[in-house]
Amino acid sequence: MPKPMAPLVVEGLARATDLVKLWEAADPEAALAGVAGDVGAIAVGGHVRADGAFLERFPKLQLVANFGVGYDAIDAAWAEAHGVVVTNTPGVLDEEVADTALGLVLATVRQLPAAERHLRAGKWIDGAFPLSHTLRGRTMGILGLGRIGKAVAKRAEAFGLTVIYHGRRQQQDVSYRYCPTLVGLAEACDILVVITPGGAETRNLVDAEVLKALGPTGILINVARGSVVDEDALVEALRSKTILGAGLDVFAEEPKVPPALLDLDHVVLLPHVGSASHHTRDAMGQLVVDNILCWQADRPPLTPVAETPWQGRYKAMAGTP
Repeated sequence: MPKPMAPLVVEGLARATDLVKLWEAADPEAALAGVAGDVGAIAVGGHVRADGAFLERFPKLQLVANFGVGYDAIDAAWAEAHGVVVTNTPGVLDEEVADTALGLVLATVRQLPAAERHLRAGKWIDGAFPLSHTLRGRTMGILGLGRIGKAVAKRAEAFGLTVIYHGRRQQQDVSYRYCPTLVGLAEACDILVVITPGGAETRNLVDAEVLKALGPTGILINVARGSVVDEDALVEALRSKTILGAGLDVFAEEPKVPPALLDLDHVVLLPHVGSASHHTRDAMGQLVVDNILCWQADRPPLTPVAETPWQGRYKAMAGTP
């Protein structure tokens, strides 16, 4: 384990495996060099960038267990080419992240954080908070209708919103209208929820053209990865009132947040708390532990990512696929 993880993960793995807590070493680099040749599995969170250069330091590596559903910090292509299985934690955080997305929608459209600031500053005594915008009559466009996207859509329908979506392909088992292009989705909706994976393929996918298509009554909600949205274009769109507002749980260079966003009142900002409840983080942590226990017992992993499916066995300990 290169960096600290949740106590449930650390304690669960320490009880069942020969766990190397690399961050506790006086000289982590020297400690890594001393154990790298014997490491068969790595447990990582989003704070560890596991690229090919890092992973190839472990000749007997068989499994990388990621804490989180997004795994863009792991070079899954390298792992697949070298017979290494990568796992993540899907399913257990869908509902929590969907709740956060709807919370951001409500907070942004109704300007709830600004209303609370108005009260706390003692301004209510001098006058009512200005009227806000509404959810009534709005259409939600979802970029990425996966498990979390579907959970968001279900909640949106309960609020009376029309739901449409865009993704790499049309899904035959849903009734929502499919938009073949992202610009087309943005033109057809006025709440755009981003819940697509991060990585090179989606970097700056939501750009100035998409924001212009979203329009002056449009709201952008991002609970995916900060890299999916062009932050410079977003700041300009907010300043120029090209769009109405934004609700953001993620940023391009977390935990750094662009000062320009902090200065804007029509933006709701959260510190990447989409799945951050005790209940959900414990479930995610247990899935990390369980995937490594499966590896230890030479059993199929519970949640391998698409790029590294279970092939019936882990790669040979000799270090060859």
